[in-house]
Amino acid sequence: MQDMLNLSLAGVAEKIRKQEISPVELTEAALARIEATEGVLNAYVRLNADHALSAAREAEAEIAAGRYRGELHGVPVAMKDLYDMAGLPTTCSSKVRHDHLAEQDSACTARLKAAGATIVGKTHTHEFAFGITTPTTGNPWNAEHIPGGSSGGSGATVASRGCFMAMGSDTGGSIRIPAAVCGTIGLKPTFGRVSRFGVASLSWSLDHVGPLTRTVRDAAITLKWLAGYDPRDPGCADEPVDDYLSALDAGVKGLRIGVPRNYFFDLVDGEVDTAVRAAISRLEALGAVVKEVEIPYADQIMGVEFGLCMPEASAYHRDMLRERADLYGEDVRVFLEAGELISATDYITALRVRQKMKDAWQALYAEVDAVIAPSVAAPATRRDQEVIDWGGGNEEPVTPAFVRLSAPANVTGLPSVAVPCGYSSGGLPLSFQVIGRPFGEARILRIAQAYESATDWHTRAPAL
Repeated sequence: MQDMLNLSLAGVAEKIRKQEISPVELTEAALARIEATEGVLNAYVRLNADHALSAAREAEAEIAAGRYRGELHGVPVAMKDLYDMAGLPTTCSSKVRHDHLAEQDSACTARLKAAGATIVGKTHTHEFAFGITTPTTGNPWNAEHIPGGSSGGSGATVASRGCFMAMGSDTGGSIRIPAAVCGTIGLKPTFGRVSRFGVASLSWSLDHVGPLTRTVRDAAITLKWLAGYDPRDPGCADEPVDDYLSALDAGVKGLRIGVPRNYFFDLVDGEVDTAVRAAISRLEALGAVVKEVEIPYADQIMGVEFGLCMPEASAYHRDMLRERADLYGEDVRVFLEAGELISATDYITALRVRQKMKDAWQALYAEVDAVIAPSVAAPATRRDQEVIDWGGGNEEPVTPAFVRLSAPANVTGLPSVAVPCGYSSGGLPLSFQVIGRPFGEARILRIAQAYESATDWHTRAPAL
């Protein structure tokens, strides 16, 4: 059964459907795998073994009775510890929320339960999702390096075969950064595509929720079950939901792919640059039409990202910061205090510039069907590393170095998927992202699938 953990979600789902695999035995194997790796990874805030096994037994009985619900039925998955699960704590990996007990399920939790998924536990996040290192957790390819953040626990457990899918959230890259450095798929849907109800907020106008998986098809399957309007989330969009699977294998022949001539390749690690350009060449060989594009308002991206995120986060935390300031980690507390110093006029200016960016990107998509760029600027840094040395006396703090390539899709709300495309000389994963039009998840997944089908990076597992 441990060998079954190396299958994709789609692969194991088919075996469950045919009753070739027992959901109970599969869940037991997943829990055993997690227990075996937790001493190195510390990916989980809490395991939910009793609940998971109960759900697995229910799934097994339903399937045996001919009541198969679909691809997630009986499949072990995990939730980032920002998502409410009724009767369980939602700690956000913070002492501040040690006594917070969820009264009801988040929208995503409820949808996954309705699909019959088996939720094995809640994964670590950088405290309140306000960071990109997830200091509690190790990278499964080298535990001395970061697993990315803030969804670091989700990236680590999916890569290490602890579960087949784990939910993350993405405000400045927090799905795609851990996916990139852990070697998984990370899908940030369009803003409003998936309900955030019952998910602790970092920045309400930048927050997105979505899955980390091992394959593109697995991400498409998960989005199929999660997407849709929910009036309980004021940011949720009442837009038709595409069939994400029907054209997944249609290939890229004739699709126009934009390659940025500015911003995304300006300051990146040499191995990242080489791997991403090789991936673009592979897609071109598969029939895509490659065209250089200019990224609009590039010099304003990080100003808008932090100009929105910091005051919105401070507003969310205002009462808690005054009542429990001593319980926050120092890095998060400093960010929250700094956010209170950003003026209303600066915040409004950031909102106005963001709208200009969104309009400019919309115009860009008259020329191309998607943009491809590095997911992150460098492979996973060491856990004690504070800056990246780009040479020539040019150093950059780790946080902005990792956020600046993922932030454009947060500021604009555009869908983006991170895809593995190689390994560094140190054995750490490399990744590119596909950024698409609003509600264009089907197309970016199709492009990602074409590349994945032509390579084998997604089949490799860390040797824990």
